[in-house]
Amino acid sequence: MNFPEDFLHYVWQFRSFDYIDLQTAGGESLKIINPGLLNKNAGPDFFHAKIEIGDTIWAGNVEIHLKSSDWLKHNHQKDPAYENVILHVVYEHDAEIKRMDNTVLPVLELKSRISADLIQKYEKLFLTLTDFPCIAQIGTVEPLIVDSFLARTLIERFEQKTAAVTETLNELKGNWDETFYRFMARNFGFKINALPFELLAKAVPQNIYSKHKNNPHQIEALVFGAAGFLNDQFDEEYPQKLKAEFSFLQKKYKIKPVEISVWKFMRMRPQNFPTIRLAQFAALIVKANHLFSKVMEIKDIVQLRALFENLPINDYWKKHYHFKKETAGVNIQIGKSSVDNILLNTVGLFLFAYGKHTATQFYISRAIKLLESLPAEENAIIDKFTGAGVKIGHAFASQGILQLKKQYCDEKKCLSCGIGIKILKQA
Repeated sequence: MNFPEDFLHYVWQFRSFDYIDLQTAGGESLKIINPGLLNKNAGPDFFHAKIEIGDTIWAGNVEIHLKSSDWLKHNHQKDPAYENVILHVVYEHDAEIKRMDNTVLPVLELKSRISADLIQKYEKLFLTLTDFPCIAQIGTVEPLIVDSFLARTLIERFEQKTAAVTETLNELKGNWDETFYRFMARNFGFKINALPFELLAKAVPQNIYSKHKNNPHQIEALVFGAAGFLNDQFDEEYPQKLKAEFSFLQKKYKIKPVEISVWKFMRMRPQNFPTIRLAQFAALIVKANHLFSKVMEIKDIVQLRALFENLPINDYWKKHYHFKKETAGVNIQIGKSSVDNILLNTVGLFLFAYGKHTATQFYISRAIKLLESLPAEENAIIDKFTGAGVKIGHAFASQGILQLKKQYCDEKKCLSCGIGIKILKQA
């Protein structure tokens, strides 16, 4: 017996055992009318089951264990929540169990009723040491089943991320615009510099930029100054002017700059240096401050991309990757893949989160449509699944794959996965 209790949940839920001429351990005839609903919270494993024992029909709960004696180990005999259990389903019956009122609990033993083939198939799936359990079998599952479960995992992923949006929204007293701005800033850090960008957004709220929306130089001074990059001495005119401007603005708004040490440059391509990203971020604020209302209105992906393209970035950055050192041929605009990353991780997320918060299906549908319009992400996880035969044609599917890998494959939750269940059912 090399399987967990969850395997028996699967066996009972889908009646994946020989259920002809069933009998309880006490010798009474048993028929399963309804196995009940799986309970993933505290209490009996299945609610609202209906069975027939002898000539009597019972309605109630079903508890499942590997061994009958597990009932005692788990102290169910002392818990009133288990008094409405009508059947104890076990792999091995090794002890008579009585309810609190001293009546014997009917038991169904499955040991001789589960095929060895099913157990071997489960063990092969569950105990695999490959990148994900069903790497050898997932390519045999019908695409419709895979796509259906990926749709579920994508929604799960968005709902989990929505919790973080809601937390920040509450912190900001329901200000969607400022919440979006903070998440947008974090996205500009692209993981490596996500934290310092978030700290920058907290140091300079959007309403400060709004007061200087017609003065790009002041916005650039606010961004680079609050980011901590203007504390040095400079020989070039551009950073000198930024520093002088920020000196005034810092006092006016009582801005506490981010510690420059939190910014990371190591092992990055120069075009991804935080200084270049900050220049792009400042230009985006100049081009379209208060972006939230704009992205909520624009339905066309071409127009959404246009918000982040052709940014009015200062010409200084065409010859610099950072202050003090001049170079040549710097590509200062945000690349297409980076724009798609922002559309996916911020714009799509906020369409979904706003739809959930306001109970407006229109925005949820727009979020899903946006992801279906974006190309699939490219990373090692996606490569493993495509190599196993899964077709991943857009970001909707790739996001579903990332959630599948993290929440199901890595946790070995094959029996909660629609794909894993299908593989176990295959002949």
